[in-house]
Amino acid sequence: MSFGSQSRKKAFNRKLYRYRMIDLFLLESTFNDEQDVSSAKLRISLLSELESVLWKLLTCGGRSEVRLWLSNTIASVTSISPQHQRDLFMTLLRRKPLKWAFASQLLQTLFEKRSREAGILIAKRSYIMEKFFEGNPRRISQWFSNFATNGASDHGKGAKALAQFAFVNRDICWEELEWKGKHGQSPAVVATKPHYFLDLDVHQTVKNFIQNVPEFWSSNEFAESLKDGEILFLDTKFFVKFFIDLMLKDDSKDVWEVINEFLMHESFSSLCQHLLVTLEDADFCNFLKVLCKLLRPRIETKDFGNSSFMFEVILAKYGDSESIDQILLLNAVINQGRQLLRLLRDEDGEEQLDEIKAIIHKISAISSNSHCLFPLLKECDGRKKTIEMIKWLGLQSWVLHYRTSEECQTPELWESLFVDNGIGFRKSNEYLLLDHSCSSEDDGCEPCNRARAKSKKRKKGEKGGKRRKRNFDSQESCDDELLDLDIRNDRMDLKLNTGSWFLSTDDYTVPWNAKDLPEHLSKYCMASWMKWLFAKRE
Repeated sequence: MSFGSQSRKKAFNRKLYRYRMIDLFLLESTFNDEQDVSSAKLRISLLSELESVLWKLLTCGGRSEVRLWLSNTIASVTSISPQHQRDLFMTLLRRKPLKWAFASQLLQTLFEKRSREAGILIAKRSYIMEKFFEGNPRRISQWFSNFATNGASDHGKGAKALAQFAFVNRDICWEELEWKGKHGQSPAVVATKPHYFLDLDVHQTVKNFIQNVPEFWSSNEFAESLKDGEILFLDTKFFVKFFIDLMLKDDSKDVWEVINEFLMHESFSSLCQHLLVTLEDADFCNFLKVLCKLLRPRIETKDFGNSSFMFEVILAKYGDSESIDQILLLNAVINQGRQLLRLLRDEDGEEQLDEIKAIIHKISAISSNSHCLFPLLKECDGRKKTIEMIKWLGLQSWVLHYRTSEECQTPELWESLFVDNGIGFRKSNEYLLLDHSCSSEDDGCEPCNRARAKSKKRKKGEKGGKRRKRNFDSQESCDDELLDLDIRNDRMDLKLNTGSWFLSTDDYTVPWNAKDLPEHLSKYCMASWMKWLFAKRE
């Protein structure tokens, strides 16, 4: 065996040894001696340090991204009823002073999703459109200039309304039509040749209608042109203000009814994604307080394997606090593990990365022979202690996410982790050969058999190598790494030769690959720990 091969095997064994220190704490055990208590208290102290560093990382660029993570998690909640959903958002809308950004975003979403319902409300008040068009040539041109060349039936909505009203009421308004030609057109001629409307001076005609034909603005013809809501998108800001005035100044019953129906029947996910981003922290806290009261009755089911349910339990414990900091942190470590790693690996996170590495190294060095996390589990009868415990559990789950992401780089290491933690597994047939910069086939690298073919092709000569470079230039960095591997020798050379496994954690229902395993296992551990925690409260 060559010296290089021996070195590689030693490095592999060192990794394997380091991995064996990853305890997923899946054995619920007792703790009796002082060493267990001391180790657990040390762990809590280090997790507290980790909390401080992570919070510094999360807020160094502002809180907007972390707030967005939380909003997306809240959007995944599925248990809230349509009536509660309506009441939840209506509480924010009715709160004084008016949350202008929230109300504006709500109405814009209503316009996009239910434009016809909004258009009907405008059609019932079509007379106000006179002011909408007055002194605004752009709006006039956009709405009334769309006459067709091939017949009246193809006129646009505004043009059709103008033409129909002019014919039906020609005795009172035909003289108000302005024509671009040397002389006007008679109704009889235009009726047989509707394309003549293309010669209409639309801007001057509408100005004449504003001044001299008030009947047009409350006519059935004009109201009909507004009913599908297309008019809303000529100037959304105008109609947002118009609807807010109808809601607050006029307290229009029909407007509130449409909003109520929209808030009941639009998906909770869509409402959260569109609306929560507009709230200030104080209003966000109020939203969480109301939401956690609506979710509290479901806690008795204890379905912690459902990530949405686990979040609801956490929200019920933290949601009525005066600050959202704790729920932001918990959501980040439990539900956004990958995004946290991405932040750490960004240039701005280098300082925190070094600190976190040092803290996690100390946590990993704590003796775990008893498979015991926290001696306080048995003392978590009080609400405050339970909240604190959930925080430590969440931080510990992210420590596992971090360690498995960093340390499990080969199939052998993953399988050793499964064995050592009592996780049953079966290999799937989806093995890939990956470059260090690629984590799955979707990221741009190719399956193992294609990589082998590329390797053989390269050995045929320089000409083949040039052809490969020309055809696969976009994957150059990935392919070069693959081709430099001596596949025929030692498989341990393949640092990121990974694959996928069916696991007992979900009854072997889903193949998990190395890219997704850290997240899956950390959430699985968190769910297991939460079951123990709430079992001890009974």
